[in-house]
Amino acid sequence: MARERVSRLLRRSTPDGRSDIDTARISEAVAQLHHRGKATLRDRLHRVRLSLGVAAQAGLAAGLAWLAAHELLGNPQPVFAPISAVGTLAVSVGQRFRRTIELILGVGVGVAVGDLLVYFLGTGPWQLALVVTAAIVLTVFAGGSVAVVIQAAATAVLIVTLSPSVEDLEIPRFIDALVGGSCALLVTAILLPLNPLRVLNRAARPALILLADQLDLAAEGLGEQDRDKIQTALERLRDNKEELATFSEAIEGAKETAMLSPARWHRRSELTHYAEAADPIERAMRNSGTLIRRAVTLVEDDEPLPEPMPDAVGHLAESVRLLQKEFAQGDEPEKARERALRAVSEAGRAYGRGVGFSGSVVVAQVRTTASDLLVASGLSQEEANRLVRRSFGELERPGAPAGPEPAVQQPTAPPVG
Repeated sequence: MARERVSRLLRRSTPDGRSDIDTARISEAVAQLHHRGKATLRDRLHRVRLSLGVAAQAGLAAGLAWLAAHELLGNPQPVFAPISAVGTLAVSVGQRFRRTIELILGVGVGVAVGDLLVYFLGTGPWQLALVVTAAIVLTVFAGGSVAVVIQAAATAVLIVTLSPSVEDLEIPRFIDALVGGSCALLVTAILLPLNPLRVLNRAARPALILLADQLDLAAEGLGEQDRDKIQTALERLRDNKEELATFSEAIEGAKETAMLSPARWHRRSELTHYAEAADPIERAMRNSGTLIRRAVTLVEDDEPLPEPMPDAVGHLAESVRLLQKEFAQGDEPEKARERALRAVSEAGRAYGRGVGFSGSVVVAQVRTTASDLLVASGLSQEEANRLVRRSFGELERPGAPAGPEPAVQQPTAPPVG
């Protein structure tokens, strides 16, 4: 409707009342901007929802760290304790326990190097430069991660710059790091543990919806023999790094929560299922990309396009949606499996009616992607391949011999996996 309103206004502004090509282009551009604005707002709100739990954890951990350092340990200015707590929680979920250890190690190295060099060389700008360089070189030589290097360098800076005005800075700095990291882990594991399955469901949703939407768009493009529509699906699917990274990160975070939080120990088996699904989902995205790329070539080369082929790709899309839904509900993904096998069956019908080279690749990738989805649903690779072969079945093509080898333009049937 927004596009139509803009188009009418632009037509009215044309002197002769006729719509020209510039009017159409402007109308299209405005409509795209409107859609992009809505999509951006939706994405931002989704990211905010994902971060609410971590924000609450960070706030609680910072408050507890300050309280513990100030009230229990008597530090009058416990600045570094809440900073350490927030720094621990700010890293990617799934790395917080390791980050706490790295935080403490980095602070220890920085304190040692800073104190040693200040004792022998004093303080000043060139001493500061030397202390930071030495702290970084030492931690890198010892095989420390980036987090250890940053903490060592930052602590060395504090030791050199604040030692002249603050007495006995080293011990409070080390204790603050220990208190802050410990409070962060306490909040993560005991006081405010996130529901790992909820985190996973939210993180998996964008990746699975992206895959399902682009398979749907490719199926629609195949049905209409619209090369541009299929190409659009391919380009959108290629831009999947953020979705996959979010999903993988969420799996690591869920594992960490289930390991540290007694309240979440009963979720371990479900989390194991999710973790095992990550790799086949990533493979399904990669194989779907090959499928869609070959679908573009199929249309460009004007190859035979049997009617069941778009249906096969559409069933794959629906299988992905059902997989996401059944995962979120904690159900056994039986409907997703059934739809994936239906996609294979339709691909077999298309292959039996005769396809060209690119068409055979599309059929093969339908089978391979369906196998990936079956594995993601919890089946073994061997069982998934067996079901795919059975669903592909005897191909009904006039004159074709009995058995799995149809008399089409290719010598062999598409492989599985």
